[in-house]
Amino acid sequence: QVQVKESGGGSVQTGGSLNLTCVHSPYDGRGPGAMAWFRQAPGKEREGVAGVDSYGNVEYGDSVKGRFTVSRDIAKNMLFLQMNNLKPTDTAMYYCAADPALFRAVLVARLYDYWGPGTQVTVSS
Repeated sequence: QVQVKESGGGSVQTGGSLNLTCVHSPYDGRGPGAMAWFRQAPGKEREGVAGVDSYGNVEYGDSVKGRFTVSRDIAKNMLFLQMNNLKPTDTAMYYCAADPALFRAVLVARLYDYWGPGTQVTVSS
């Protein structure tokens, strides 16, 4: 079973920055596939934030374009999310998702097989 783990969440004020990191255990010959960040606020549906495929193509959710930057180190099975100019509406649990069979970094949660437990991001006004 592939393990996924996020780190780097925390609390910041509006306009601040945070960096999230995700790492997954080896796929045992599969992949590298796609990795992505999703988030879920209380009472809301899970939302795609940003993703990277094995070719380096990136996708961003509309609400974070221009503020968040996603990157990936395929050799180390790692995904990163640099979040700048944070807003209270960015407050959510952030989840890392990975799937060795995806060719595109689509921001559709049901397509990813492996998920981390999440890391909380809280932005205060």
